[in-house]
Amino acid sequence: MKLHTTIHTARLGTTEFKVIRPARTPARAVLLDGTWYLNGWFDQEAARITAGLWALAATSPRSLVHLPIRANAAGGPDTGVQRPLDLVLLHHSLQFAPSRWKELRGRLGPGRPHTADLPGPDPDAEPDVSDRHHRENRDRFRQAIHSETLFMTGSARTFRETAGLFADIARSGPGGALNHRGRHYCRSLYCDPAERDLHIEYSDDWP
Repeated sequence: MKLHTTIHTARLGTTEFKVIRPARTPARAVLLDGTWYLNGWFDQEAARITAGLWALAATSPRSLVHLPIRANAAGGPDTGVQRPLDLVLLHHSLQFAPSRWKELRGRLGPGRPHTADLPGPDPDAEPDVSDRHHRENRDRFRQAIHSETLFMTGSARTFRETAGLFADIARSGPGGALNHRGRHYCRSLYCDPAERDLHIEYSDDWP
């Protein structure tokens, strides 16, 4: 799949960081900080773009992949009082401190266009969660929330295996919602037991 992005660079001290964003931020994507779960609502296009970003994070261990969608919450589905969030995906080897995100974000310029040629995520793939409770397992997502942004830190394997969840929402969500009472089609991304799972729902209920 081809994913149109913009690449931004900024320096913090002596270190230069690369931030990748979609060339066009999907308008119908919302991520919210719920009490028990992290909750996401996506239409078909937004789920497809997010699947591509997830796959990109698997192949870009030296970059932060940023989906700036927190402003979408005002026009999204009625989800009650939950805090809207942006999303950043990053490889654990980058060792970026989320507490520095606000400073880095403020230094990013307009960026340069780039087209990434990625293998399409498999919507039928099921992430292997059999060993996620094992203390020595490093292929687990870690979460942090800073500056209205959810950070999902993982390995190439975790991003590659879970990209298919969003690809499935894009493929099956429109038709699958019709087969569920209340027009509900969702998937769950299971994280480290100490973290909250991410509930991903297809929605076509947008203004």
